[in-house]
Amino acid sequence: MENSSEPFRSLECDVFLPMCPASMVLGLLAEKWALLVIHALSEKTYRTAELRRRIGGISEKMLIQALKKLEKHGLVSRRSYPEVPPRVEYSLTRLGLSLSGVVRELDRWVEEHALEIADWAAQPAKAADGAVPARAPA
Repeated sequence: MENSSEPFRSLECDVFLPMCPASMVLGLLAEKWALLVIHALSEKTYRTAELRRRIGGISEKMLIQALKKLEKHGLVSRRSYPEVPPRVEYSLTRLGLSLSGVVRELDRWVEEHALEIADWAAQPAKAADGAVPARAPA
């Protein structure tokens, strides 16, 4: 079977090329829950219900979908135990761990600047000349 990313092996990856594996990975990571799953799993190994509680607002269906995609791409490892009731644990792979520091740093930046960004978003649209209208006092 031919590897679909083979034409890129002689080139450096470029996230701006739509068919480049780098662009595809960026798309995977840009999905709504992927970064939160990676961040949470960087803390410890989680069972499904425990991970769902850690990631506020995620449904079980969306969590399972995110975990399956991340597992398929080598970022998450799933370990199933032959017990009753069944026990499944998720953790980051070596590759996932290598990404987790960047994800955590991005999350720190977002938390630090979230209110500032929300303030910008709440401002009226810029004028045609690019000037931002002055905000009315609160």
